[in-house]
Amino acid sequence: MESLALSRIEVADQPAPTIVDEVASLARRELAPLAPAIDAGTAYPDALLRRFGEIGAWGSHVPQEGPADLRCAIQSIAAIGEICGATAFMAWCQNTLVWYAANSTNLKLARRFGDGFSSGRVLGGTGLSNPMKSFFGIERLKLKGRKVEGGYVVRGALPWVSNLGPDHFFGTIFEREEGGGTAKGGPGIVMFLADCSDPAITLQPCKPFLAMDGTGTYGVQFRDVFVPDELILAESAGPFVKKIRAGFILLQTGMALGLIKDCIEIMDEVEAPLRHINRYLPQQPTQFRELHAEFEKEAMALASDPYNADDSYWRRVVALRLRLGDASVAAAHAAMLHCGARGYLKSHRAQRRLREAYFVAIVTPATKQLRKMLAGDEH
Repeated sequence: MESLALSRIEVADQPAPTIVDEVASLARRELAPLAPAIDAGTAYPDALLRRFGEIGAWGSHVPQEGPADLRCAIQSIAAIGEICGATAFMAWCQNTLVWYAANSTNLKLARRFGDGFSSGRVLGGTGLSNPMKSFFGIERLKLKGRKVEGGYVVRGALPWVSNLGPDHFFGTIFEREEGGGTAKGGPGIVMFLADCSDPAITLQPCKPFLAMDGTGTYGVQFRDVFVPDELILAESAGPFVKKIRAGFILLQTGMALGLIKDCIEIMDEVEAPLRHINRYLPQQPTQFRELHAEFEKEAMALASDPYNADDSYWRRVVALRLRLGDASVAAAHAAMLHCGARGYLKSHRAQRRLREAYFVAIVTPATKQLRKMLAGDEH
């Protein structure tokens, strides 16, 4: 299978558009008009997410005979994030779902879902917020499962899972009732795909959020759901999560990179009319341009080697994610101040960017969890 990250065949001596180019073009053309409705929660862009899949946005990071490369996926998420932070988050959800299936040793699962997820024909998300917190002693696992013939029966509830609908899938983790698990993900911790079309799974609408209401986010209830062996991503979730965790976090960097870039653009847009007074503000777009370039360079270096098992590599991933969350809030804050009263209008995207930036800082792993991880405190 050829990498989808490769450029298309060159025509008339002109380089064909790359996947990132096509994603950026589609985002400007079709996502931009939808962004206000997505932000308001009146639209969930499932058709557009499938379109992004058709042009390769969800398949570039599928491992090719061993190695994996997340650079094109991150750049694509960033291109979407320049237009709409909520859709960039959904892009992360979809790419993460692909990442789970692509790394599973369950060949039946990989064959059944691999192309569907990576092409966007089947949409879905990731239910690892609670498990990721549990691995670092912040929460207890909310799902329990018991072994039965041909699979498991799972019960419990997850408060928030995104990019979902009645025909969607998502990956999550349960603890076996018979024990054997640990906070770090021992043999009693199992990762699986949840099928939202299962009648024993209920999607509960959430209370309105500050932003991101159009992201297909629901509370999910499992009422004795039968999970067949064909939907098990990993019988022992601990080693599996350790393999995919860098990719899980690195793909989030695209959300931040896109948002920061648009905040710089917002500041540039008011440069001419407000230069005389904005020059007194302590944070200027030039500073954020330098930061963005630094972050992008670091993200691309880390993204080319997502299976690196060195602890120093993992700490670099966590540190980058922490800095990007802080920088997202700082850039959006600066954009609001540069715009002044015009940015305070609901019709101006500066206020949307500020609300989206706080999501980058609090989505799992949140700023406080990242700091806990870097401190080495896992209890």
